Amino acid sequence: MHRVYRRASLLGGGSQFVIILAANQGGGVMEWKGPREWAIERDSVRNKKKYAKKWGYNLEIVDMSTKKRYAHEWRESWEKVDTIRKCMRKYPKAQWFWWMDLNTFIMEPSYTLQKHIFNDLSSNTYRDINDYNPLHITHPFNDTKLDAEALSPNGDGKVSSIDLIIPQDCAGFNLGSFFIRSSTWTDRLLDVWWDPVGYEQKHMEWEHKEQDALEHLYINQPWIRGHTAFIPQRKINSFPAGACGQNGEDKRIHYKEADRDFVVNMAGCEWGRDCWGEMYNFRELSNKLNRTPWEKFKDGISDRIKAMKAKPEKEGKA
Repeated sequence: MHRVYRRASLLGGGSQFVIILAANQGGGVMEWKGPREWAIERDSVRNKKKYAKKWGYNLEIVDMSTKKRYAHEWRESWEKVDTIRKCMRKYPKAQWFWWMDLNTFIMEPSYTLQKHIFNDLSSNTYRDINDYNPLHITHPFNDTKLDAEALSPNGDGKVSSIDLIIPQDCAGFNLGSFFIRSSTWTDRLLDVWWDPVGYEQKHMEWEHKEQDALEHLYINQPWIRGHTAFIPQRKINSFPAGACGQNGEDKRIHYKEADRDFVVNMAGCEWGRDCWGEMYNFRELSNKLNRTPWEKFKDGISDRIKAMKAKPEKEGKA
């Protein structure tokens, strides 16, 4: 009954949301998976399953192992676009699709998407990229041939026209955790985004693949900007220290325990950081922060007992 209540559109509304988790449960052709990689995947999948069940959201766990989409090339990590399209077909009644990379962890499972973001989308997002513009994109367009909406920094200003919600890190767009709405506009975007002609021409220049492709579309296509909104990084995609700088002091980007940030994304941890160590530490922190009063009481008793046992040992050594 709890799940039925959460999913009902007139009650919880959970059925309107689909979480897409990028996983590679069977292993891929590009890299062999060891015990630590399997452990990361288990923790991440368990985290999303628990959250989706709690609030009645749909969860689609997608195997992102390399697949040959065209006879002439491989597009590993480009499958994000194709996968979203397939999920929209599978869940035709859903409205919003939340993409999450495997190295993400929901730190605050008590937050619903509705209360945290969508009940007040106008306050939780911004349309004018000049509010935070690490790519230094000229916005709005200054071509007088364009209509008023394309020349406005906020598009038409209506929440109903928002179809894509993305965070930005220190280097630009970040697609480790973002939202996309099922719509006619989105169908068009996915067609252009996945276009093999554009890929063939630019893939050597696009280091971050589909992420760079979306930035390219946003920079050059007026129709993209009118339906794109940005969300503060820490609202859905906080970074740990070490991502976007070593000291983790950027208030826009890095996770803050005191503020109880919703999601942490261990982005880039495979490049010189410890993915499993970060996942483990954030998992344990989330468990600690979200303890029930009874669990806190038991932990308090346990800590006091340990302290009492430790005191005689120290006195004996002295």
